[in-house]
Amino acid sequence: MAWLITKYAITAALVVLVSEIAKRSDKLGALIAALPMVTVLAMIWLYAEQQPQEKISNHAWYTFWYVLPTLPMFLAFPFLLPRFGFWVSLVISAIITIACFAALAAVVKRFGIFLL
Repeated sequence: MAWLITKYAITAALVVLVSEIAKRSDKLGALIAALPMVTVLAMIWLYAEQQPQEKISNHAWYTFWYVLPTLPMFLAFPFLLPRFGFWVSLVISAIITIACFAALAAVVKRFGIFLL
């Protein structure tokens, strides 16, 4: 139980740190948020919990493919925000991400990569 609480605390502290830095500097906050810190932490947690190398490797592999369809959201959201407000822009951006993910999954399936 102590290990689980430690994982939560470190992971949550990272998210809070990024949001606090972003309050002070848009660019630095975005740079730090763009780093794959959560993925790296997840791989560290998997390694520390003695998960097989294949599981850790698969985590990195699928993370790569799952990041790609999120990228259009980061272009759409700033465009949508002044037109529709925060919540509507966030929902539209999420829908764009889902659509991009479905399209990517269909395309890479032809190459033997199954994301769903």
